[in-house]
Amino acid sequence: MNQAHTDFSLTPVMGRHLQQPTAHALAVSVPVITFDENNARVLEVFGRHRELISLPVLENDQPIGLISRNIFMSQMSRPYHRELYEKKSCIAFMDKDPLIVEADTPIETLGALAVESGDKTLADGFLIVNQGKFAGLGSGLELMRMLVALQAEKNRQVMQSIDYASVIQRAMLSASRTAMSQALSDACLIWEPRDVVGGDFYHLECFADGWFAAVADCTGHGVPGAFLTLIASSSIKQALELHGPRDPALVMGEVNRSMKQVLGQHATAEQLSESDDGMDACFFWFDTASRQLTCASAKMALLTLLPDSAEVQTFNGERTGVGYVDTPDHMQWTNRCVQLTEDAIVLIATDGIIDQIGGPKNIAFGNQRLRQALLAHRHMPMPALGKKIMEEQKRYQGQQRRRDDLTFFGFRLQAALNTD
Repeated sequence: MNQAHTDFSLTPVMGRHLQQPTAHALAVSVPVITFDENNARVLEVFGRHRELISLPVLENDQPIGLISRNIFMSQMSRPYHRELYEKKSCIAFMDKDPLIVEADTPIETLGALAVESGDKTLADGFLIVNQGKFAGLGSGLELMRMLVALQAEKNRQVMQSIDYASVIQRAMLSASRTAMSQALSDACLIWEPRDVVGGDFYHLECFADGWFAAVADCTGHGVPGAFLTLIASSSIKQALELHGPRDPALVMGEVNRSMKQVLGQHATAEQLSESDDGMDACFFWFDTASRQLTCASAKMALLTLLPDSAEVQTFNGERTGVGYVDTPDHMQWTNRCVQLTEDAIVLIATDGIIDQIGGPKNIAFGNQRLRQALLAHRHMPMPALGKKIMEEQKRYQGQQRRRDDLTFFGFRLQAALNTD
């Protein structure tokens, strides 16, 4: 049997721009038989070609049916069937309705047609024609192999794109890490997307008289969430340029308007918005001279622990998210001011920590466990404290799947801050 058409390689057809292979790549030259030949001829062909699974039947070079070896040999082995049918036309045991496809049929289309036509196509193969003329026999097994290889290549290219998107997202966040190391001598910052990229992000920027920070959890995770982080991060930078960093509530309001405008999220009675996305966030400004922390929160809690206190104080903020369709364009968040003393601890975390399911009862980690962990490890340096809290959260998670992206930012106020 001529195998000329079976040497299929993904390499030439799957470069940077994925090209769809066609049925032609599966066409194998095989012996054929014409409709006017008898079953004795079919027996002869199957006898000489042990590897032949099916035998195409042609009329004027056009396929009209397919004879399955298994079905044919099973019938001819029955008592007296050989004597009865040997001299009769080969169409007696022919499948008169096999799958017939043109050589330029895309492989994915061919796969759908094969599944639709039933098990016989996968078992006995299918006929490939070129402008109606027989071009070769296709194997169901080879079709499945090609579909698997094609899907694997697509997955590889998608993952390459996502991996590079992760590089871009981490590069976007790197300036904030640098600013944190300049502004804070005892701080921790943990950012763990659930997938390769994520919908959580942070922003920290130094100014002459203090620093501004934001921690945000955008709608979703993975690639959709990462897209939103780019929009939200750009909106924060524009808002800071427009209003400065000292009024977090004003900055949050500007970010809300900007995100709604970019996403076209202004639903009316006549037209609904195509999306309803936004973020939970906490924006805060720290004034170096007064040691006062001013924060505005949208559905995200800020925790503080003063050195002489045995209780963690929680600032919950407004229960309205930023940028969503039902968030008013001129929504006004409220600033809350906290006077910090030396050794005071401030902590902010996205709900990837508190909403994580785990423990013996398979319930959320919760705010209470987070506060208890903060109290238990308060004397540790912040990087060690952050690591300890994450260890407890992951131990609590156990074998449960990670539910969401996770961001954790905390700092301890030192006797002197380096803001140069």
